[in-house]
Amino acid sequence: MRLTTKGRYAVTAMLDLSIHASKGPVNLTEISQRQAISLSYLEQLFAKLRQRNLVSSVRGPGGGYRLARAEKDIHVAEIIDAVSESLDTTRCQGKGDCQQGAICLTHHLWQDLSDQIHNFLSNISLADLVSKREIEVIARNQNDRIKEQESQEARHSSTNRISVSTI
Repeated sequence: MRLTTKGRYAVTAMLDLSIHASKGPVNLTEISQRQAISLSYLEQLFAKLRQRNLVSSVRGPGGGYRLARAEKDIHVAEIIDAVSESLDTTRCQGKGDCQQGAICLTHHLWQDLSDQIHNFLSNISLADLVSKREIEVIARNQNDRIKEQESQEARHSSTNRISVSTI
């Protein structure tokens, strides 16, 4: 199966957005910090997610992104499809030209597996993931880590201001 970073990051970012949606629009910078995903990469992914009506953007101060539909109505397969990812397990990308232009013996097996994976992910919503206890714990730990980093940066910044002002 070739689920690349693009698909994984899109699902991760959408899950993060879903977890933090109750606080209003979520800034991509916050998702970037929590999930260690490049901001420019997130911007590319969210452009595709917005085109597929999975997210909507809110401009201005306090702006960011929010889910375009209820989290129970957004499924993992939809997110992966939105960023042009393939869940294809065949070597021929489903074209049937696996063996010098002809279909190979196991083509239908791998095609059926691809279909099963897609169906499986089509039945998992963001709400299903958010409701898992282990997801809640991980999200809390990420938030705590970010708060601690911000606190350390603030202490470091104030220490630098004190040092400069005493010179």
